[in-house]
Formats: sequence, C-alpha cells, structure tokens
Amino acid sequence: MSPELISILALVAMFVIATVLPINLGALALAGAFLVGTLVAEMSEDDIVGAFPGGLFAILVGVTYLFAIATNNGTIDWVVRASVRAVRGRIVAIPIVMFLLAALFTAIGAPAPAVAAILAPIAFGFAAEYGINAMLIGVLVAHGTNAGAFSPISVLGGIVNGVLDEAGLEGNDLALFLGSLVFNVVCGAIAFVIFGGFALVHQRRIQPTDGADGGTAVSVPGGGKPASGVDPSREGVTDTGADTGTSTDGRAATTATKTGKEPAGTGGPESAPARDLRLTPHQILTLTGILVLCVATLAFELDVGLVAITIAVVLAITSPKAHKGAVEKIAWPTVLLIGGVVTYVGVMEEMGTIDYVGDAVAGIDAPLLAGLLICYVGGVVSAFASTVGILGALIPLAVPFLQTGEIGVVGVIVALAISSSIVDISPFSTTGALLVANVRGMAREVFYRRLLVYGAAIVVLAPTAAWLFLIAPGWLD
Repeated sequence: MSPELISILALVAMFVIATVLPINLGALALAGAFLVGTLVAEMSEDDIVGAFPGGLFAILVGVTYLFAIATNNGTIDWVVRASVRAVRGRIVAIPIVMFLLAALFTAIGAPAPAVAAILAPIAFGFAAEYGINAMLIGVLVAHGTNAGAFSPISVLGGIVNGVLDEAGLEGNDLALFLGSLVFNVVCGAIAFVIFGGFALVHQRRIQPTDGADGGTAVSVPGGGKPASGVDPSREGVTDTGADTGTSTDGRAATTATKTGKEPAGTGGPESAPARDLRLTPHQILTLTGILVLCVATLAFELDVGLVAITIAVVLAITSPKAHKGAVEKIAWPTVLLIGGVVTYVGVMEEMGTIDYVGDAVAGIDAPLLAGLLICYVGGVVSAFASTVGILGALIPLAVPFLQTGEIGVVGVIVALAISSSIVDISPFSTTGALLVANVRGMAREVFYRRLLVYGAAIVVLAPTAAWLFLIAPGWLD
C-alpha cells in the first residue's frame, strides 16, 4: 500500500473515531500527523511541527480574544442595537445585510478570512440578541465572503488569473467573478429558506423608539411581553449574557434582553426606551480598535490575528475589568480541532498525497469526467486546507487536458474556483473555523455539528452543480 493511500485511510479512521468516541478530532489529527509523518513518510519532527497553522492559530485566538473583551464591555451589544435602528427594526433584513457587506468587502480586495473575522462576531450578536438562527446568519456571512471573492481586484481573482497567465491559458475575469457571485447568491437564498429566514418576517420585529436617547424596544406579534428567563441549557441555546429564547432548530421565537426595566411599549411605568446608544469611553476605544483592525487588515494587508491580539492587549490594559474572563472565552477546543486537522493535511501535502490524487485525476482520458473529478479534488481538499494553495496547485494540473481543446478552459476554471472556495464554510477551513469560534445564540457544539453537516453537503453537491451548469454545457467557451 502506498504512503499516500495510507495517509488518506488514516484521515478517514480519525473521523470515524471522533464520531464514535468523545475525543477531539484535532487531538487525533495531531497524533496522526506524528505517527504517519514519522513512520510512513519519514518526515522529521521539525517538518511535522512546521505544518501547524501558526497564522490560523493567531487569527482564531486573536479575534475571539478581542471580541470577548468587546462583548464584556457591551460594545457588541451597542453595535447590534445601532444596526437594528439602521434597518428600521426589520430583523429579516439583518442576515441579508451581513451577506451584502461580506460580498462588498471581499469584492474590493479584502481577504475572506479577515472579513469573516470582523463580521462574524457582530452577526452572531444579532443571533443572540434577537433570536435569529445562528446557522442562518453565519452561513450567509460565509457565502457573502465567497460571493465577492473572485472580483478582478480581489486576492483570489488575482491569483487565478496569474496562474492562468503563467500556464499560457486565457481566462475570463467577468465570468469568474459573476460565476462565483451568482452561485453564492443562489446558495445564500437556499440557506435563507432552509434556516428559517422567512419566519423572521412574521415572528418578530424590533421597533425603533422615538426616544431622544435612541433606544430600541422589542415588539412581539400579537402583543404581550417578550419571553424571558429561558433556560440556556437546552440544546441549541447558549448563555450569551442576554436572555435569549431560541427553539432547537434555531428559529426565532420570543426574546427579551436584560434591561433592568419593562420592555418599552408594554405600558408599564418604565415604558421609556429599553436602552440608549450612549457609549462609554472604553466602548469608544473598543470601536476605534475594531476600526483600526479593519483598516490594518483590509487596506494594509497586515495579519488579522496579530493585529487583533495587539488591540485586545491594549484594551485589556486600559480596562482590566472588561478583560476579566476574556481569555477563558477563547474557543480553545476549536483551536485544537482546527489546528490539529490542518496540521495533518499539511503533512499529507508534504508527503505528496494531494499531488498524488491530482495527478490521478488529470491522467483520465475523458475530459468531462476529469473536469468533474478535479472539481471534487479542489472541493474536498480545500475544505481542510488553503483555497489559495489548492487553486495554485490544481490549475496547473488541469493544464494538460485543457490544452487538448476538448473541454472549455473558462468553464473548468470557473467551476474549479467555485468548488474550491465555497467549501470554506467547512468548520475545518478558516472562515468556518471563525464562525465556530465566535458563535453566539446557539451552543457551540450544536452549531459545529450543524455546520459540519451543511459543509459536507456543500462539498458533495457544489462540485456537481458547478460541473453541470458551467462545464458540461460548454456555454462559457
């Protein structure tokens, strides 16, 4: 049995063990990386440790640390309430706005992980505060980052076009951008329906009050007070610092926030706006820090993780009270999970498993079948590894059968780009890992399992759909 096949079977075994036994998959993957790397691939320990994703570790720790402090001092709550006023209380519009913002940021050149790192905590603040399904808003953020990911001025768009130029193949910038955009809009619309987006239209609406302090009040269809005191120990509900009622499928029910007074509009003696939008000095500093994070990572392309942890340390020094418990809120099990799996995939790449699979696919004589299989290789591997690295490796592998002229170049490239990027919603990829690490409004383990199922469905269905609509008809060429 070849070393490459052994590494694949070992990965499958890890998933089976982690499914049957309550063992963190990341721990299994780190052990597997050591055993397979040393015994099968004869790699040095330094090479195995070098496969650990230090950059991803910094992102997960830095971002969750920063936004834990922002949650402690009430900044995230303020952003949520201000945003509710901006959409005039239409909660159903909030997931759509998150999608559009994510698409806009990536389309103008922001890296998808940076966008997800900035928007995910804010989006999940809505989920926790107003009973929005965490899967709905998280998935739309992820699809939004992919929707704009292949614009001509984006990171991934530039990489794909650069690889094509080096291979002597002619691409189509507009087809690449619009193909990814339309594909993710359709996926986002499907997710909106599946995860209860339409239910938000009828089940709740947040009415901005006319108070001078700009507070917001909760309005529940049919009148009456919003429910409070919900037991957060139920599956699908997590204690986020606000009493949030959410059904086990994450759909909105009724919600109340701890304001220390009756909700506005109930006719009680305290019917003034439930909350105001006044900022404390430390909240102003926190918002400034988040703005600095956006500018530093989006405009100057600095590492989002290192910038985030630096800002978090500054905030911790200026307000030790807000820092209390923030380190404990870092998603350490998620860091272990993602770090371990990505390390093992790095070992697989180092020992040639990815090239082994790619060469086997590219050697198939049937171009249409080869096109489908290479989309699946891109989708499956990118769900665990870097999209940039996969596209850079697979496009050259596709060159031999693309040069035959029996299959359209543009269709294959667009389909491969979509298949390799849309699976970033997997909890083992950077964007998906950020969603799991920052989730609120749903228990993290429940969210992880549901995102894993959704990501697996995307891995299975997206390459076929991309092949069916973009490669098989040949209408792009």
